[in-house]
Amino acid sequence: MKDPLYGWVMVGCVFTLSALSFGTLGSVSVFLKPLVLEFGWTRAEASLGYTVISFSSAIFGILWGQLADRYGSRYFGFMASVAMSACLILLSEQSSLIQFYSLYFVFGALGNAMLGAPLYANVGYWFKQNPGLALGITAAGGAFGQGVVPMGAALLIENYDWQSAYLILGVSYFLIGFPLAFLIKEPPARQNSGTQQSTADDNFPLGERETIIWISCAITFCCLCMSVPIVHLVPLLTDKGFTNESASSVLMILMFSGIFGRILGGKLGDMYGALPGYMMMSFGQTISVFWFPFLDSIFALYALAIFFGFTYSGVMSAILVCARTMVPPSYAARMMSITAFFGWGGMGMGGFVGGYLFDMQGNYFWSFYFATVVGITNLGILGLLALRIRQARVRDKVFG
Repeated sequence: MKDPLYGWVMVGCVFTLSALSFGTLGSVSVFLKPLVLEFGWTRAEASLGYTVISFSSAIFGILWGQLADRYGSRYFGFMASVAMSACLILLSEQSSLIQFYSLYFVFGALGNAMLGAPLYANVGYWFKQNPGLALGITAAGGAFGQGVVPMGAALLIENYDWQSAYLILGVSYFLIGFPLAFLIKEPPARQNSGTQQSTADDNFPLGERETIIWISCAITFCCLCMSVPIVHLVPLLTDKGFTNESASSVLMILMFSGIFGRILGGKLGDMYGALPGYMMMSFGQTISVFWFPFLDSIFALYALAIFFGFTYSGVMSAILVCARTMVPPSYAARMMSITAFFGWGGMGMGGFVGGYLFDMQGNYFWSFYFATVVGITNLGILGLLALRIRQARVRDKVFG
């Protein structure tokens, strides 16, 4: 039986909405130094805005995931589009850290959180054939936005100022996002999930709760690792003497390479299994993140950014495939939102710790060393999970 064609409409819709929400996250590093210069904040204080978005996305993501599993996610796009647009417009008028944190908190709670787990779960259950590919393409929207929006913001700041950049982004978000929200529909599998309780992968041996615990632990350290370069790459490079535009171009290339990484990360899940795909991409992310502070050639930075962007983004779609294949449809949004809670927590703490270590040491070496260590920890947890799955399958085979 072929998958409904409307599933690809949903892929395009959520791709674009994800580009908007993740684009704002990617642009934090572009706004960081202008805000520090304008208000005299420390880099730790300014990068804490990324932490605030991450934690509000994490906390409210669980709520929206529960509601999506129970009532559906059809109207989430409308609310998220209005919230994101309003927050960006109001950020153009901010004058204090309290306003800065408050608006980013609302952006995460009513924007990122609504467009994350609920809509990814929606997309995943439009597809029985190659759900990993569909989710990978959808998740590529986030990487696309993290490439386009920061570059656009950098150009706006360069030619106007940071206030105008926030304002223009806010208006653009509404004009793009609100019309797309009319296209969101519920998938047939989710409509019937009350009577379909089997997992997508009937051979997966672990229960929902144990699966969530393992993936949540791993994703925390994984996101601690990836958030350091996302938040601090542009400041790192401008400290080295690169222009803001050149530094932003490295970030843009990193994010654009992530488009292909997310697609491949999803396809690897279809071909080899969700967990092996997650492990392969995590390995690439970990071995590459350490080298950013040591490169001074723009071409070497482009090469490293391509590799890191490819692998870190592949991790994101691999995690979505884990949620799609390891639990029943009626549990999907909750698993995605709970694991996202820990992922956003890791993203937020990683951005803050990176800024804190810079303020303490006066350079970014220890920030990126920290990212490497937590990346290795993520790989260790995934290795233990693979052993646990193998043991459970042997047990099931022996005892039936």
